[in-house]
Amino acid sequence: MSSPFHHLLATLLCAAFLLQASSPSYAQLSPTFYDQTCPNVLSIISGVLQQAFVSDIRIGASLIRLHFHDCFVNGCDGSILLDNTATIESEKEALANNNSARGFDVVDNMKAALESACSGIVSCADILAVAAEQSVNMSGGPSWEVPLGRRDSLTASRALANITIPGPFDPLDLLKSKFVNVGLNNDTDLVALSGGHTFGRAQCRTFDNRLFNFNSTNNPDPTLNTTYLATLQQLCPQGGNRSVLADLDLTTPNAFDKNYFSNLQSNNGLLQSDQILFSTTGDVTVELVNNFSSNYTAFFESFVVSMIRMGNLSPLTGSDGEIRSNCSRVNGASIIGSSSSNDADLISSI
Repeated sequence: MSSPFHHLLATLLCAAFLLQASSPSYAQLSPTFYDQTCPNVLSIISGVLQQAFVSDIRIGASLIRLHFHDCFVNGCDGSILLDNTATIESEKEALANNNSARGFDVVDNMKAALESACSGIVSCADILAVAAEQSVNMSGGPSWEVPLGRRDSLTASRALANITIPGPFDPLDLLKSKFVNVGLNNDTDLVALSGGHTFGRAQCRTFDNRLFNFNSTNNPDPTLNTTYLATLQQLCPQGGNRSVLADLDLTTPNAFDKNYFSNLQSNNGLLQSDQILFSTTGDVTVELVNNFSSNYTAFFESFVVSMIRMGNLSPLTGSDGEIRSNCSRVNGASIIGSSSSNDADLISSI
């Protein structure tokens, strides 16, 4: 490794340690939680993820999105993984997830491998947290020690998911309020975690409102670069297939880097909820976009801190919840029509 990378890694680990030490959740979550009970947990998850990347370059973005959407609904408790039952309305069918959230099969493979190595020990919520970190790192982004020890929820809330998960059409004030409402801040956390859109795809239906008749003006979104606009209009014509995929980052779509922010500076943000971070004149988000665009260390460090903060949202610990043996259902439950784990990739929100 180069010495600049060593310096960056040291900076990230220091920032992560300071955040964890000051977090109320960190008293119960720890990177060493499984050292005695399942010491190979990280390598087992990594092995499954590496294999998944071979056939699916999008899987990293899909898995980090699962972690995001999980944490925004009653905290990071694996509730997004639960299928429908007689008493559970699956979050997989919430507006932000239906026919879009993907990667459930990879999570199931991770869980199966862990159950084989250390049965009944590692929670599905922790699998999501680790898979998110490893997805970022395997795509060229930073690495960090993930606090562990979450337990799995006994239920899910589709109704809450429909309200709390940030969406691609949300105005900036609503995006900010959704972050604050779950315990994150409305400036650095918002912009840094939005940087997760530096890789992955989104369906036409998440941004075609910007292409022809933005806000009922009969004109495109004026904050959309005209050259990029023409490309997107060809990809997503009026009356066309709204499930067609576009790269969230038009320059390096499969790499975790800072180009997402450079794209915003040139009005090449794909989603309205992305571009608004730079196009809202005078807002602190503009300054943050400029800083992250010019400084890898600033973005990576802030991203790590925000990811750990998000991962610490309302975890179930101790005797709360359970350790599911199957991530898609609570222990002892039977399925009555499981939700579809549709693989049409849509990264419609943070």
